[in-house]
Amino acid sequence: MATRPKIGLALGAGAARGLAHLGVLKVLEKYKIPVDFVAGSSMGALVGALYCAGLEADFLIKFARELPSRSWVDLALPRSGLISGKKVETMLQMLTRNRDFSQLKIPFAAVATDIERGEAVVLKEGNVAAAVRASISIPVVFKPVRLGQRLLVDGGVVDRVPVSVVREMGADVVIAVDVNKFVSYQPVKNIIDVMLQTLDIMERKILDARVLDTEVLIRPKVGHISPAHFHRVDELVQAGVEATEAAISKIGYVLRCRLPAPAAEGGAKSGQES
Repeated sequence: MATRPKIGLALGAGAARGLAHLGVLKVLEKYKIPVDFVAGSSMGALVGALYCAGLEADFLIKFARELPSRSWVDLALPRSGLISGKKVETMLQMLTRNRDFSQLKIPFAAVATDIERGEAVVLKEGNVAAAVRASISIPVVFKPVRLGQRLLVDGGVVDRVPVSVVREMGADVVIAVDVNKFVSYQPVKNIIDVMLQTLDIMERKILDARVLDTEVLIRPKVGHISPAHFHRVDELVQAGVEATEAAISKIGYVLRCRLPAPAAEGGAKSGQES
């Protein structure tokens, strides 16, 4: 029996635009496309962690619709970030049942940035909620997270779509999701908008200069939606659905091409007779 290729998802950063990942997951579930590994940066890490903990796309979409911002935003004295992040970490602990990485149903990695050393940090051990909290720590918006000897901020600063990470986890086929390709920048209205849009521009320029080594690249058309507009769940999810539906035939083709060729009939027997 042919062994199917291992499939990895690389879920990119993008703040609210990352809710499009839920639409991607919904379509992969619809077509029963298995996921063997997930790596995520920032919002991609948050969505990926919850999915790897066993929460299905429809549940996560419903949860996102019903989640008021006050349940995860806790203002802090602005020494290092406007939002302390304690509420969101508590929410993540609840949703992941406070699991460690080793207890997840699907192998998962979160990418963060060491702000003191200027390098990417791949988190694959320890508490999942703490790792995701580090990966989503948008500079100045969220307080940085101290894990061990490292001070960590948003993973999208250095690795917006972590293709190489999920490849190193063992994926034969990588499906990468970039939610920041078709961006039209919006007028800024407050300090959060300023921070999110500044980070967005910087990360976009970095990614534009990088070639993504991926078999399938999905780019939901969500660039017209502000990265601060978490309330536009249905639009974002639908964009993810449409982009993934458009990529399904390519995904199927790539997976078929990666199947081992069947052995020739009688090959072993003829070899013995020669």
